[in-house]
Amino acid sequence: METFTVCFFGHRQVENPFEIEARLDYILRRLIVQKEYIEFLVGRDGNFDTVASSAIKRAIRSYGYGNTALTLVLPYDRAEYRKNRNSFLNYYDEVEVCEESAGAYYKSAITIRNRIMAERSDLVICCIQHMSGGAYRAVKYAKSLKKPIINVAEDILTDNL
Repeated sequence: METFTVCFFGHRQVENPFEIEARLDYILRRLIVQKEYIEFLVGRDGNFDTVASSAIKRAIRSYGYGNTALTLVLPYDRAEYRKNRNSFLNYYDEVEVCEESAGAYYKSAITIRNRIMAERSDLVICCIQHMSGGAYRAVKYAKSLKKPIINVAEDILTDNL
């Protein structure tokens, strides 16, 4: 079975979250129906990560055929995860700590984790509403890798599926 991997990057604060969710719902439905097996890679570092995880869970419930996995990729082992491991494992199909970023200085760990997520992915779905910050840099890096990118914050969605 061929795995299609999708990662998500977005700003900590998201404008128009309901519109962003609607766009994610459309994209996720198409992916789940079209692809044999999909691994969704998400972080937990801001508003877009929460919106994306919620949309993925909803899409899996609505359209899932057992062909998906929602994986939380942590930049390092966090106290929140250690204290609430069972809750995390009940929500996500898998939780992993990025090996490459786990030993890095905490201020650079998220950047390293984002690069690894981009490298692993076949598609990047993002919510970039301004040209600065870690999410913007992660998407810029993904572009340098020639990864297909869908920015759900743009007015017109391009068909990269």
